[in-house]
Amino acid sequence: MSGPELGLAISVFLACAVESVEALTIVLAVGTTRSWRAALAGVGGAITVLAALTAALGPALTALPLQSLRLVVGGLLLIFGLQWLRKAVLRAGGSKALRDELEAYERQRTAARGAGAIRSRLDPYAFTIAFKGVLLEGLEVVFIVLTFGANQHRIGLAAAAAGLAVLLVTVAGVAIHAPLERVPENTLKFVVGVMLTSFGTFWGAEGAGANWPGGDAALLALVPATLLFSLCLVAALRRRTRAAHAMARQATVRP
Repeated sequence: MSGPELGLAISVFLACAVESVEALTIVLAVGTTRSWRAALAGVGGAITVLAALTAALGPALTALPLQSLRLVVGGLLLIFGLQWLRKAVLRAGGSKALRDELEAYERQRTAARGAGAIRSRLDPYAFTIAFKGVLLEGLEVVFIVLTFGANQHRIGLAAAAAGLAVLLVTVAGVAIHAPLERVPENTLKFVVGVMLTSFGTFWGAEGAGANWPGGDAALLALVPATLLFSLCLVAALRRRTRAAHAMARQATVRP
């Protein structure tokens, strides 16, 4: 397996694992509070839609000329990667609250309890929330699978990595019957954001006609450079946050 293919598999696996954890939290909340039958039906419906979307868009992407494909793929990965990386940097820097799966789980359970009595065998509330949660979390994974896989002409490898991540998260969730709050989700999002941004920059530049020194080996410098820059942003945000807190404390103690 080449370096780009290994990066593809790792990035897709981690991205899918993060989204699967968030989807699992939603499904567990409505399943335990409302109806497992409806929640699982919603999951099945969302998976069917995602599979159809993958089957429809996969051939269309791979049919593009290589240079155009890399430009499109690079742009899409930058959109997703910078979005993930921005949130991860803000959370690591203390400017945005860390995601807490247990808190999200309890919030979903509270909303489910307040949705009224179950009046049919297939509870519409549980079905809709599970369907929407899995579909929205899965859409990002589908685009990551398609963009990585199409560019390397290894959609099968990307799909296998995604499937493995879903399987592991599902088995873990079924085993403990609770949200996976101990998964370092915020750290994983930081890593995925760095990987997607790096690959998006690499392939987008190639699609625009640039030639990287050393070819694929340039990723060995691009990924650490993106990580270092992100960590510098985190350090700067932490200093600003500490300074803001210090000023707030001073303002509080002043007579």
